[in-house]
Amino acid sequence: MAQNISDFGLAIAGTRVERMVEQLYGELAAQGLTFRPPVYLSDQWGCPDGIPLIGVPFYLADLRLARIEDDFAEGIESDDEAMRYLRHEAGHAFNYAYRLYERPDWRQTFGPYSRPYRDRYPADPFSHDFVRHILGWYAQKHPDEDFAETFAVWLTPGSEWREAYSGWPALQKLEYVDRVVRDVGDEPPPVAVPTDEDLPVDAMRYPLEEHYRDTAEVIPIRDSRIFDGDLRNIFATATESPDGQAAQEFIVAHRREIVGRISYWTGESSSAVKQFVDFLRDRARTLELRVRGLEASTLIEITAFGTAVMMNYRHTNSIEGIDTDE
Repeated sequence: MAQNISDFGLAIAGTRVERMVEQLYGELAAQGLTFRPPVYLSDQWGCPDGIPLIGVPFYLADLRLARIEDDFAEGIESDDEAMRYLRHEAGHAFNYAYRLYERPDWRQTFGPYSRPYRDRYPADPFSHDFVRHILGWYAQKHPDEDFAETFAVWLTPGSEWREAYSGWPALQKLEYVDRVVRDVGDEPPPVAVPTDEDLPVDAMRYPLEEHYRDTAEVIPIRDSRIFDGDLRNIFATATESPDGQAAQEFIVAHRREIVGRISYWTGESSSAVKQFVDFLRDRARTLELRVRGLEASTLIEITAFGTAVMMNYRHTNSIEGIDTDE
């Protein structure tokens, strides 16, 4: 963990990243696009603002680092999940390469690109105005994300987007992407595409430990007793269930699944969810709680409870704004 990321000799060639990039380029070609966004290894998924290139997490290019990421994040992207992100970032890159966000019809369809960008945003799970692609109703975050998500759905082979979004206002956005690709897709982009020389892999000259320390999110819990009532509803006391498994042992045994499910449904980072789940584990130990009833129903309850809390966190930036014990 003390070794600098730049010292691992990371490269895209010969890795699963190379295979996925080739797949992405094939999908772009199949849709008639001549644009091929360059891909480089970064600390996270991303597309630098206004620059038509794609950053892919470095750990996807190295099995050793992938195992560390898997331990830290309670799971790592499958090929299908990684392709979702690649298509999303390709949407950003296409937008920037052709400066689509400057077009009046783009602004009319998706909204002003100048709208403030918020890391936390209210999301309406029932809205038909946006497509659904990656986690957390991400299209609702910002017009730029709305376009990238729409592009990704449009690009995905076999998505049958006309049928899937029939009757939804989001269909108009998909049809816009289809039209604009036909307009400019076979033209060279007006924005210069960076070359490989502009994308040094060895720029990450900091230890792996520092990377995980800096990316770990600290969630604000001021009162450690805030969810005691909820935990007592989910679990039982030693008197109520003397033969039941210790609640903290149950949480540890199912930690990966709990974190993964809550992160999936809320769109929150696995590091934030993991921190919250570990808080519940510690409180369950302090309260000496035990599992009551069936394991499956307990797992459903704690996952549903955690999802409610983390969704509130997304909307209010506060863990303690929800108290289901009242």
